[in-house]
Amino acid sequence: MKYRQRNILRKMLLFFAGVLLLLAACVQEDCYDNTRRGNYEALWKIMNEHYCFFSYKQQEIGVDWDDVHARYATQVNERMTNAQLFEVLCKMLAELKDGHVNLAAPFDFGRNWSFHEDYPAQYNDSIAKLYLGYDYAITAGLKYVILDDNIGYVRCETFEDAIGDGNVSVMLQSLASCNGLIIDVRSNGGGQLTAAQTLASHFTNEKILVGFVSHKTGKGRNDFSSPHKLYLDPASGGVRWQKPVVVLTNRAVYSAANDFVKCMKYCPNVTIMGDRTGGGSGMPFNSELPNGWVVRYSSVVYYDRDMQHAEFGIAPDVSIVMSGADIALKKDTYIEKAREYLSTSQ
Repeated sequence: MKYRQRNILRKMLLFFAGVLLLLAACVQEDCYDNTRRGNYEALWKIMNEHYCFFSYKQQEIGVDWDDVHARYATQVNERMTNAQLFEVLCKMLAELKDGHVNLAAPFDFGRNWSFHEDYPAQYNDSIAKLYLGYDYAITAGLKYVILDDNIGYVRCETFEDAIGDGNVSVMLQSLASCNGLIIDVRSNGGGQLTAAQTLASHFTNEKILVGFVSHKTGKGRNDFSSPHKLYLDPASGGVRWQKPVVVLTNRAVYSAANDFVKCMKYCPNVTIMGDRTGGGSGMPFNSELPNGWVVRYSSVVYYDRDMQHAEFGIAPDVSIVMSGADIALKKDTYIEKAREYLSTSQ
């Protein structure tokens, strides 16, 4: 009997401890019911306290987050289906025009990819593959080959895979006899920031200031830390490329790939060619709504070394537009222009 009483007492203590923890959490964060209105208010507040680009988006595209709240609140009612609520919430988030802002539910993934969907692709996968052929080498997801004019061509489709100094060194050693190098990151949607920076580190011999970073320090929309300097350190070992380089970009270059372009822009002997990148300079984080849907948002601000945002992309040094005549001949205008440029840079 005594054992049973102790066990009941123990369970009661654990229950009340859980209640106290829940109450403490609700003191720190407003708790919302799992209702249509509760989920709407929770999402708006999460963004209001954690999203990092409000001032910039208001300046550039006129987003007033308080006005957004008022306009979309009238569209929410308790008779809505999950699909209807999801649609309203996604439209509200789309006002920010941020590819890092997404809402994930079991039945759909809300996104705004207008940063590249509203623009010409400037990339034809079938034609680009003709330059690689079938005998290309691969290391850590990097595909590379020597073209017939002795120009090295590297296709970097993603930074999702880890890239090590050894991988890059093996590739660059194989291309050492080339007169120049093309790194094609078109339609690279990002991935691991460390992978992008590892690749870029093999194209400088000196430590380079490449930008600044600020972190949210409070719930206010403008509560940020002072900017901290960010440097690109040269690869500590292995091969460092010393010859001319062209990096090919388009509007679908985003997130970590956008950061790669930013770093390469400051490296010696590097020229950025193509279209403006898609941007995505805010480090994303996740939060959960009362109904379990997950919202992703930009929470950490990255700047270039002139303290300018790269959220809406990086302009190329040389602009290129894909030629319809070239496409008909199964030629890639971007690659051909890069080859011409490198042939005159020797």
